Amino acid sequence: MRRMSPLQKLVSAVILVIALILFLFPVVWMFLTSFKTEAEYFSYPPVFIPRDFSPRNYLNAMMLPPDGRGGLQGLRDSLIVALSTTIVSMLIGSLAAYSLSRFKTGGENLSFWILSTRMFPPVAAALPLFLIFKELRLLDTHWALIIANTVFNLPFVIWMLKGFFDDLSPEMEEAALIDGCTHWDAFIRVALPLITPGLVATALFSFIFAWNEFMFALLLTRRSVRTLTVIVPSLVGGHEILWGEIAAIGTIAIIPGIVLSVLFQRFLVRGLTMGAVKG
Repeated sequence: MRRMSPLQKLVSAVILVIALILFLFPVVWMFLTSFKTEAEYFSYPPVFIPRDFSPRNYLNAMMLPPDGRGGLQGLRDSLIVALSTTIVSMLIGSLAAYSLSRFKTGGENLSFWILSTRMFPPVAAALPLFLIFKELRLLDTHWALIIANTVFNLPFVIWMLKGFFDDLSPEMEEAALIDGCTHWDAFIRVALPLITPGLVATALFSFIFAWNEFMFALLLTRRSVRTLTVIVPSLVGGHEILWGEIAAIGTIAIIPGIVLSVLFQRFLVRGLTMGAVKG
């Protein structure tokens, strides 16, 4: 590749810095707003840096009603739903993807059907799922959200992992079978460890999808279960908008995704680039 001149490097750096500022400004503004008083976030001209960085908005947002807005319950419910959905989706999806990749289960018809369910709009399934969960007495429970999110996350997980299994050479699994391993042993001990970056990347996306899901959380829950995505709109009233509490819960809501991305950055980058370059 042709080496970049100093001027080109400078221009590239300036463009990257400008893009970084544009993308991070809303996040930084939300973080700073979470510490502002009501007078500060309604003042004109706008106050960028809060005066005393008071944690009052966080306390009001996280405490349980009637003293607070229930953010702590929302954080707990969101974690339960997102983690459970990710675990179930990965367990079922990895088995299905391996079966589709190695044994061609169902042929192209089954593979296309699984992909087509991902194209299916979730809003079209909202009413049928509501009626089913009502009959099963699962409304306003974690199970309702876990099942609904898993149904729509599975096609994504299966097709992501199928691509990683397809890129994996089957000779190593065949060698394990010759050495006396069963297909299950070859799957657990050979195939899965080799696509660990792909597993991490897929699991992270599955977690984010379930964490940010709003429609099912709104339709299938009432009071016993309330995720953060439902609590935030409830802070917008007809006569008052609690900007401080909204910013506080929004700041807390982005922390898990950032933490997981930083912790698994090495696996995430490798997982997203597996199979992109082949010798």
